[in-house]
Amino acid sequence: MRGLRSPLLLNYMLLKQKVDDLLEKALTERSDLFVVDFSVGADHHIHITLDGDTLVSVQDCIDISRAIEHNLDREEEDFSLQVSSCGATSPLVKFRQYPKHIGRKLEVKTAGEEYKGKLIEAQEDEITLEWNERVPKEIGKGKRTVTQQKKIEFEHIEKAKVLITF
Repeated sequence: MRGLRSPLLLNYMLLKQKVDDLLEKALTERSDLFVVDFSVGADHHIHITLDGDTLVSVQDCIDISRAIEHNLDREEEDFSLQVSSCGATSPLVKFRQYPKHIGRKLEVKTAGEEYKGKLIEAQEDEITLEWNERVPKEIGKGKRTVTQQKKIEFEHIEKAKVLITF
């Protein structure tokens, strides 16, 4: 049984490395695009999710798909390929995704805390959110609105997504 698995595992690893190399080559020609997720399943299903510094078009996905598919031999590897872009509700997983969302409202979860606010800054190691909050007046009754800001180190972000408002 062990001898049977080894060729399958080797074939899988070779396919994954070949696709990774082809993907890297294709993206050197498109420096505005980057990979958010890349996987090759045991059934040779290849899934690539792209994002970009601006927008990712359907044509961008087609171009990357062709750059990979046209360099793989279906006689050698039986595979399926899916190249897609991040959706509007997809979580932000790479720091490079944040700068294009400056000015938009985000929901960010860290260990034990959750913040909702406008992304006003995205530095290399942290982001800054800003929101308005009603707090009790220091003197007298009632509340007043104050602007709050929170700097969150990128390494502490467990989950972040853009909040879509209509």
